[in-house]
Amino acid sequence: MIGTEVGLHRVLEPAGVLPQAALRLDPDPRIRPDEVRIRVERLNLDAASYRQLHTAHGGDPGAVRREVLRIIGERGKMHNPVTGSGGMLVGVVDEAGPDSPLGLKPGDRVATLVSLTLTPLAVDDGLARWDGRSEQIPASGHAILFARSIAAVLPDDLPVPLALSVMDVCGAPALTGRVVAGLRDPVVAVLGGAGKSGSLSLAAARRAGAARTIGLVPTQDEERRLAATGLADRVVRADARDPIAVAAALGEPADVTVVCVDVPGCEHGAILATAPGGTVVFFSMATSFSAAALGAEGLAADVTMLVGNGYVPGHAELALELFRDVQGVRSLFTARAGHDSAE
Repeated sequence: MIGTEVGLHRVLEPAGVLPQAALRLDPDPRIRPDEVRIRVERLNLDAASYRQLHTAHGGDPGAVRREVLRIIGERGKMHNPVTGSGGMLVGVVDEAGPDSPLGLKPGDRVATLVSLTLTPLAVDDGLARWDGRSEQIPASGHAILFARSIAAVLPDDLPVPLALSVMDVCGAPALTGRVVAGLRDPVVAVLGGAGKSGSLSLAAARRAGAARTIGLVPTQDEERRLAATGLADRVVRADARDPIAVAAALGEPADVTVVCVDVPGCEHGAILATAPGGTVVFFSMATSFSAAALGAEGLAADVTMLVGNGYVPGHAELALELFRDVQGVRSLFTARAGHDSAE
């Protein structure tokens, strides 16, 4: 039955909505025949959500931790009410119902490839091991996957935090590659090119046949780091929230513009950066649909705008393959992991 396979029975309020739109979910650990229970080891907040929480609480790590605990406790899921976003998790399969189609078995260490905004979740350790200073949260508790959830068994050759970082953004390079592969020698610009999803998107664009790649970053330090990787043919610097600065920095409009910036207000810059008939791919949870749609209309911009939904068949495998094969991607990820752990 459709209600069970998408988790409708877990919705506590309001009635009739799917789990992602619900205010509260039921994280009861008892599973139905087509569900899977995961023993949680680590949560990964999406970048937009963590940035908002960090900013709202003035960088106070204790306040950030308390707020995450409050959200999970009240909502039965990690669903930031301000950004509307969540993240993903890593854990070990505790129990798999006999009718689950996910192919998971007890003992499998997996990453969930569906958002925490629709995943029933409970924590039982008060997040005591998390210092509140990074997106990745050591945690103890349980989560529930539905029949139409997605999860991938973690690879043996990568540390769990690193694998989680890659799989957290695996939808971006997969969709970027699909869009680029359908065009002839396109110019591809990635806003936020030095970040996780940005670096993978640059690598995917080049592999899919981009004639030239451009990475836009906000700071001199990120400009230096991205240039050193060779992932982009050009690296330019501008605040992605400043449309005129973005267009001036690029100099030429791109056939495909991919937005991987985790702050709001980047829609108009991406539109100005894109050639008539081109495509903008929004891969930030900070994106405003109304700002994008009305901005394109107001600029008389004939562009196709895609919202990356985080799922493309084979997306996890592609992201891990790019991570393993492209040294520039690995260097940015490992540098970021070291920076996060040192904060």
